[in-house]
Amino acid sequence: MGQNLDHSFKVKDLALAEEGRKKIDWAESRMPVLMKLREEFRETKPLEGQRIAGCLHVTKETAVLVETLVAAGADVAWCGCNPLSTNDEVAAALAANGIKIWAWHGMSKDEYYWAIDKTLEFKPTLTLDDGADLIFRVHSKMPELAENIIGGTEETTTGVHRLRAMDKDGKLLYPIIAVNDTPTKWEFDNVYGTGQSTLDGIMRATSILFAGKTVVVAGYGHCGRGVANRAKGLGANVLVTEVDPINALKATLEGFRVMKMDDAAKIGDVFITATGMKDVITLGHLKTMKDGAIVCNTGHYDVEIQVEALLNYAKSVRTIRPNNEEIIMPEGHRIYLLARGRLVNLAAAEGHPSEVMDMSFSGQLLSLISLANGTVGKDGNHVYDLPKELDERIARLKLKLMGFEIDELTDAQKEYLTAYDEGT
Repeated sequence: MGQNLDHSFKVKDLALAEEGRKKIDWAESRMPVLMKLREEFRETKPLEGQRIAGCLHVTKETAVLVETLVAAGADVAWCGCNPLSTNDEVAAALAANGIKIWAWHGMSKDEYYWAIDKTLEFKPTLTLDDGADLIFRVHSKMPELAENIIGGTEETTTGVHRLRAMDKDGKLLYPIIAVNDTPTKWEFDNVYGTGQSTLDGIMRATSILFAGKTVVVAGYGHCGRGVANRAKGLGANVLVTEVDPINALKATLEGFRVMKMDDAAKIGDVFITATGMKDVITLGHLKTMKDGAIVCNTGHYDVEIQVEALLNYAKSVRTIRPNNEEIIMPEGHRIYLLARGRLVNLAAAEGHPSEVMDMSFSGQLLSLISLANGTVGKDGNHVYDLPKELDERIARLKLKLMGFEIDELTDAQKEYLTAYDEGT
C-alpha cells in the first residue's frame, strides 16, 4: 500500500502512477469542455483560497476534474465514494501529482469511512459528493465543520433524494447544488453514460452475447431508460419492472414489455437493477430464476439485490471470472452475481465514457464556483438547482467544440414568447 510519511495520501501502489497518467491524458482528449474551462479559470482563479473535500469515484474523468479544480486555485483533498470504484492507477497518478487522496480498489467498509474522515481533517470550505456519504458524515459526526463550509454539490440521484429529504426536514447545515438534476447531467450522463457503461461492465464480467437474451431492467428512470435502450440496441428482448405508473407507461409506449418482478424473475436471462431502492430483487425472486441467470446492479448503493440473504442461502459460491460469482442454489440452479451487487459499471468496468462526464463535471466545476462567489446559496441551507444559464453555457460550449451550430431567436421571436395579445 502506497502511503507517504505525513499521511497526505494512501493509495494501492505509487508505481502505478505512470499508467494512471496515460489514462488521464486520454480522458483529457475526450473532455474538451472541461479543458476549455480549465484554460479560462487557470487565469482568473475563481476558487483561490477554497479547500474542497471531494468524495467521488476515482476514475480518469474524475482526475481531470480534480486537476481542473486545482488549476482554478483550489486546494483539494479526495476519497472514493464506493469501495470498488477506484482505479488504482489513476489514484496513484493523482497522489504523484501532489493531490491529497485516500482511495484504493477493494476497501473495507471501515477503510471507506476512514478515508472520508481523512478528507474532512482538511477542514473544507466546499464539498463535492456522489451519494452524499461525505455530507452525511459532516452532519452526523462532525457538525462543527459546517460552520466553515460555504456549500456543497451532489452528483447522483440517490444522494439528491436523501438531501432533499433533509432539506424538507430543515436538517441541512449548508446549501447544496443538485448537479445531478441539471439537464446536461441527467439527460446525458444518466441516460447514455449509465446505459453504455452498465452493459460494458456486464460484458467484461461475463463475455455474453446480448442478442436474443431476455434482459430485465428494474426501474425506468433516466438510468434505467438508458440501460433498456442500449440493451435493445444490442438485440436483447427487454422487460421493465416499475413502481411508478408514469415511468411504466413511458416504457410501454417506448416499446418495452412491463411486468412485475415476480413474473419477470421466472423468464429473465440478465437482471439489472437501477432504482435506488432496497430489496428490488429478493431471495424469493432468486429462488425462482432459471438456471444460469445473471444478476447485477447499477444503482449507487448495494441494497437493491438481497446479496447477503443470497450468499447465506447458497449451497456453494465460487468466483468463476473477475467480478462474477457462481452461486449454486439448494434447488440446483445457478445464479451468477456480478460485482457483489455493487454498481457494475464501475466495479467491473471503467464507468461512464469521458464524453458525457465532460458535461457532468463541467457542471460540478461551475456549481462550486457559484457557491464560492455567492451567486447560489444566498437563500439559506437548501438544495438548489444549477442556474439555467450555466447549464446552457455547458451545452453551447459542448456543441461548439463538437463542430455544431444552432439557431438563435430573433428579437421579434423573443417578444412573441411572452406576448399574450396575439390570437390565431
